[in-house]
Amino acid sequence: MSGSDEPVWSLVMFDLPVKTKPQRREATQFRGMLLDQGYQMAQFSVYVRYSPSVNSILPCLRTIKRNVPAGGEVRIITVTDRQWATALRYANGYEEQQEEEPSQLTIF
Repeated sequence: MSGSDEPVWSLVMFDLPVKTKPQRREATQFRGMLLDQGYQMAQFSVYVRYSPSVNSILPCLRTIKRNVPAGGEVRIITVTDRQWATALRYANGYEEQQEEEPSQLTIF
């Protein structure tokens, strides 16, 4: 991932084992860690975070890598703010309006 001054969205998608109580606890801790890193849940097992640049999310990505539960699968995608803004969203069969661009001063 190369550095850029362009605003980006980081998407974290994951499948974690949850068959046992310890696995469920680890999955909950992983979700909590994402929230602590400034991510918000977009859909179940999909979390997103807005950042003013790629370089500003690199520490978060290292933290995520260190906290992947055993047996878990995590995929991280970074898209530009422009790409995020053009994504189509549907709920209950209807297209939803585009989200407003967050202020760069927003702190998660």
